Amino acid sequence: MNDIHLIDTSLGPVQAAFDAEGSVIYLGFADHEFRETLLAKVARLGPASRPDAAVVGRLRKQLEAYSVGGRKTFDVPFRLHGSPFEQRVWAGLQRIPFGETRSYGQLAAELGDPNLSRAVGRANGANPVSILVPCHRVIGANGTLTGYAGGLPMKARLLRLEGALRD
Repeated sequence: MNDIHLIDTSLGPVQAAFDAEGSVIYLGFADHEFRETLLAKVARLGPASRPDAAVVGRLRKQLEAYSVGGRKTFDVPFRLHGSPFEQRVWAGLQRIPFGETRSYGQLAAELGDPNLSRAVGRANGANPVSILVPCHRVIGANGTLTGYAGGLPMKARLLRLEGALRD
């Protein structure tokens, strides 16, 4: 897949792919643990598109503003492709406010079944648009940082940036 854009930010390099309408269909850290799996999933959606420079620039500008504490929400368009359950989990992630966290169990309970915490964890890990869909805001039931494809140091950094984690 040759239409992956490398974007340098204060958080480090991220990679993004866009669909033909200019919506982000993949956003992840360049050293993303599961990057190959997610990129394969993106490739199955069809060819990624080369958006004009303004679309990439808008994403870069918003990520940079976020990375220095100047932005709490994003308004770049993105499109999520996944199973109906993954879509429900990703919608739940988007409802977690900036500066707050939820446990996998809490998110499962919000979806109607507290026994689905492992399934929520799998769907959380399959999130194709990191940061825009804030999967980093999900933590273990005991408050520990667990599972983040960008790595636990990055998860801690994002939560500190948002004020949800203090040293």
